[in-house]
Amino acid sequence: MSSSADNRMKPDWPAILAEHEQWLRAVLYARLRNKDDVDDAFQETFAAAVSGSDKLRDLDRVGPWLYQIAIRQALLFRRKQGRQQRKIEQFAQQAGSPAERDPLGWLLADERQQQVRDALAELPQRDAEILLLKYLEDWSYQQIADRIGASHSAVEARLHRARGRLRDKLRARNVAGATRR
Repeated sequence: MSSSADNRMKPDWPAILAEHEQWLRAVLYARLRNKDDVDDAFQETFAAAVSGSDKLRDLDRVGPWLYQIAIRQALLFRRKQGRQQRKIEQFAQQAGSPAERDPLGWLLADERQQQVRDALAELPQRDAEILLLKYLEDWSYQQIADRIGASHSAVEARLHRARGRLRDKLRARNVAGATRR
């Protein structure tokens, strides 16, 4: 058998791993700076080496070949981390403030909304209507006055009375923040 035929023999991966693991981990650590990340990238490096072993032309050059794979895996790993970090940041921006992400806060807010809905349902229709136009539709006093055919001052007075009645209903239900101002 010729020398080049010997160098193209099937790789002995356990022996190659034992020989190259320590220095490849050092190379990966220099690029990733985290032991867990190095472990992940090292596993990916050897998985890529084993699956691509048909591309290894010369077993005498397995070190440089593994080095190239390790560098590529470190780059891929960092790109993947960057994409994951961007997704996390996007999610955090969409989720809003920490108080909005708090499950207990969600439950309490939902319970409070339900109590407000129930109290609103107990109000006379005229009071519920004017409160909904003001706070749900976000209409100004003048817009409400124009739509219901009342004066600006009449709308102010009706809203004042309707808020007072709603506050009384909420206070009767022991809803936080339902105190008279």
